[in-house]
Amino acid sequence: MRLRWQDWPQELLGRLRAGCVIPAHPLALRADRSLDVRRQKALARYYLDAGSGGLAVGVHTTQFAIREVGLYEPVLRIAAEAASEQPRKPILVAGAIGRTAQAVKEAQVARGLGYHAVLLSLAAWKGASEDELIAHCRAVAAEMPLMGFYLQPAVGGLPLPATFWRRFAQIENAVAIKIAPFNRYATLDVLRGVLEADAAERIALYTGNDDHIVADLLTPFDLGGARPLRIVGGLLGHWSVWTRAAVELHRRCRALGDGPIPPDLLALDAQVTEMNAAVFDVANAFHGVIAGCHEVLRRQGLLEGIWCLDPKEGLSPGQAELLSAVSARYPHLTDDAFVRDNLHRWLS
Repeated sequence: MRLRWQDWPQELLGRLRAGCVIPAHPLALRADRSLDVRRQKALARYYLDAGSGGLAVGVHTTQFAIREVGLYEPVLRIAAEAASEQPRKPILVAGAIGRTAQAVKEAQVARGLGYHAVLLSLAAWKGASEDELIAHCRAVAAEMPLMGFYLQPAVGGLPLPATFWRRFAQIENAVAIKIAPFNRYATLDVLRGVLEADAAERIALYTGNDDHIVADLLTPFDLGGARPLRIVGGLLGHWSVWTRAAVELHRRCRALGDGPIPPDLLALDAQVTEMNAAVFDVANAFHGVIAGCHEVLRRQGLLEGIWCLDPKEGLSPGQAELLSAVSARYPHLTDDAFVRDNLHRWLS
């Protein structure tokens, strides 16, 4: 049966629209690249105990290749099981990729496991017309609520103009958009589309711009509407690490409302971006992005190693040293003590 956003518990819908932290969930593997179920669940417990409002599973940070090795349903199920342990139920977002038949099937799997929305990647639609893209989005939205996804072209995304986002925002079962083009012009295209669709009350805006997290959360986007648009939360690969600190950062940004921005909070934008450059391996065109997330989690004891499904994926030369440098430079943006105090419980 089709799931609509109107069917969500009011608490979840309110949390999505007020804004929250949604980490993009990594994949815990053993040295033989088989799934480490215990550590996979421990990661979900960590994110939820850190104060995250939701989990995004089966997305880029989880590695799209999970589909090829039969891990899509298992990793979604493990996160759902961890979520069921929580008294405050999180928003569960499942990544869906591929052409329409595949994306619809993945949405059906996610819906069957109790997920609330799908984050829809359009990377498989290179060369398609805007009409084809919108028809695809509508087909998936017929299954369950949809979170749009502007994936940066550097890792496989498509350029998506404001006209696309206006039409996307008009889809009745679209509930949010993750804005992740890593490009200020393209970010404004998304906002312009939502504004022109008169969908600002229905569509929750989430940053995926890991290079501009704080600025996205602090900026009133006054683009000529009745009131400025606000990016209220984030669904981020960067927030898969140091999550407790991310929750506090998000709280501070949202607590300001329309008040003046303290210089020390604005200064955090550059600090977080510099940390992200190390984690995401910007110096090497994002080659070590997933391994960088894994390395932070390995150092904290949450992961046993940094193995990826693709043996060619790993840290780039000098990336480990950069991670050490930014962690030492900005300890207030890490959460090592929180993890250390709770790790034994999450791994139990």
